[in-house]
Amino acid sequence: MSSPSITELNDRAREIFRMVVEGYLESGHPVGSKTLAVEGALNLSPASIRSVLADLEQLGLLAAPHTSAGRLPTDTGLRIFVDGMMQVAEPTVQERAAIEERLSEPGPIEQALEKTSAVLSDISGAAGMVMVPTREQRLAQFNLVNLGQGRALAVLVGEDGGVENRIVELEGVYSPSALEQVSNYVTAHLGGRTLAEAATAMRAEIANGQSQLDQASSDLVERGLAIW
Repeated sequence: MSSPSITELNDRAREIFRMVVEGYLESGHPVGSKTLAVEGALNLSPASIRSVLADLEQLGLLAAPHTSAGRLPTDTGLRIFVDGMMQVAEPTVQERAAIEERLSEPGPIEQALEKTSAVLSDISGAAGMVMVPTREQRLAQFNLVNLGQGRALAVLVGEDGGVENRIVELEGVYSPSALEQVSNYVTAHLGGRTLAEAATAMRAEIANGQSQLDQASSDLVERGLAIW
């Protein structure tokens, strides 16, 4: 059975799926029904949320590490989530009018960005995302999540809790342990540095043969650095 796209899920399932994926990407931990009930604007009981989570698990989009844990996205779920965000379509005349109406009110740039994200989410039926110019923030953690089909999701976490995601094109097949090794290597070299500072240190170490990484992992580190 083929996996559904984000747009094929009903509104309730799509919203819960989005909250689980985004919660996992932000925290790195499984997301439980009680957390969703408290933090989300779902107006659903934990029991109702658990029912939807079970349906999403049957579809292969979510998984539970163990019985009492919350849910986290599977590789298939992450791939569908990313593909859903990256689908591009020309807005209709009505959608353009709705966008202009909702963004015409004056206000601070932060408010405009929030409204833009909400409009994109309403129109696409997926997560709304607005990209702003990056800043040289101090970094704390780096993770690679396998999306399959020669791609991985690179997650960069700043000391201030900010999270940035990018898609990395993989050349060859990498085992979960290889992706974890690269993630740990990059994380160990961040330590409050900017990405430019950490990249300089890692490239020098790799060039001098001091990284203890094989050639394939060294190449993946370079591709991971190059996307930012």
